[in-house]
Amino acid sequence: MLSRLRNMFRVADLRNKILFTLLIIAVYRVGAHLPVPYVDFGAVKDLQNQANNAGVVGFLDLFAGGAITNVAIFFLGIMPYITASIIMQLLGVVIPKLEQWQNEGQVGQKKITQWTRYLTIGLAIIQSTGFVFALHEGRSGLLGFAGFQGKNLIPQFNTGTAALIILTWTAGTALVMWLAELITQRGIGNGMSILIFASVVSRLPAQGGAVWSQGSKAQFFTILLIGLGMIVGIVFVESGQRRIPVQFAKRVVGRRMYGGQSTYIPLKVNQSGVIPVIFASSILAFPALIASALGSSAGGLQKWINDNLVARQSWFYIIFYTLLIIFFSYFYTAIAFNPQQQADIIRKQGGFIPGIRPGPPTEKYLAKILNRITLPGSLFLAGIAITPLLVFALWNISQFPFGGTALLITVGVALETMKQIDSQLMMRNYEGFLA
Repeated sequence: MLSRLRNMFRVADLRNKILFTLLIIAVYRVGAHLPVPYVDFGAVKDLQNQANNAGVVGFLDLFAGGAITNVAIFFLGIMPYITASIIMQLLGVVIPKLEQWQNEGQVGQKKITQWTRYLTIGLAIIQSTGFVFALHEGRSGLLGFAGFQGKNLIPQFNTGTAALIILTWTAGTALVMWLAELITQRGIGNGMSILIFASVVSRLPAQGGAVWSQGSKAQFFTILLIGLGMIVGIVFVESGQRRIPVQFAKRVVGRRMYGGQSTYIPLKVNQSGVIPVIFASSILAFPALIASALGSSAGGLQKWINDNLVARQSWFYIIFYTLLIIFFSYFYTAIAFNPQQQADIIRKQGGFIPGIRPGPPTEKYLAKILNRITLPGSLFLAGIAITPLLVFALWNISQFPFGGTALLITVGVALETMKQIDSQLMMRNYEGFLA
């Protein structure tokens, strides 16, 4: 292991990418602790000391790495960008222009990325407005802190103060979005996933300490064992794949003979990774933010949202969360892997799946296999996500340090990043971590 760590830093290009990624993470963590102006810091300290952190912000704070309870400039974190990405992908199915851009390759993807950025800024403004009024009026239903009801975190509240805080949070979101894109372009791994990974890991020690204080020692070690078992299961399923054999016919070009080789198409059991869990979580969090922005005019709606979409122990939340994860598993898999396109590529290259005719029969076969392996993968994701909710609801523990979302993100991102580092090392004849 130590020799492989040394190999990572022997390759100049790989070393620079790793150091650049660590530098961006450090900048992101600093921004998660720099508070915005006009905030009552005494009330912020009280907010941080609240143990009952189970509302929407309790979940969003996990993704923001503590920036919400610090009322920092990176208050919103990466969540507006995730929500904007979901909306753009959903609209790509119903808007012909977006579907045309998706088929234009890299040029079309640049246009989609640009519009995703515009939408991210719009969502950041809406969410910032909702949170500014929530912090001023002390709405504990949204924030999920039992002792926060009626407290005013912005005592000098007026139009100018609110506009400045909203502008700061929106600019912070734009900066986080830019940092994530920098990691993707010049660092290691997917920038958005790396920043979420850093945020989640930074919160685990404090939340683990909260479970230690809320529950008994036996409960703490039981939760620890459950977490270790879930990690083993995640690694096992993430590595599982269905290999579809492909045979290429021999063909003569000039005086050379090509083809006659066999390979396989690796279809992962969990083709979509942690994306469905992130999508489902952000969809559940968004209505509460909208209800908060509407204020007292949405009293009945806000109460229903707090009872069903904020309280994680409610059966409605658990069932709806499970259905959303299954839906987004199929949805994202359909976007990531197109059976028709794959069947056309195999046919054009002179290949075929043994026992299956090229063309439409191959497309139907790939779609059938994909649907069959996506179901257990989506049920696995849902099971990992809701198991901690059921355990903590049974023991009346409000903190979620080893929650399924956190574990899926940390293990999934760690595996993907290690695979990228492995590929870089093997290109230069070094032995990788997963070899």
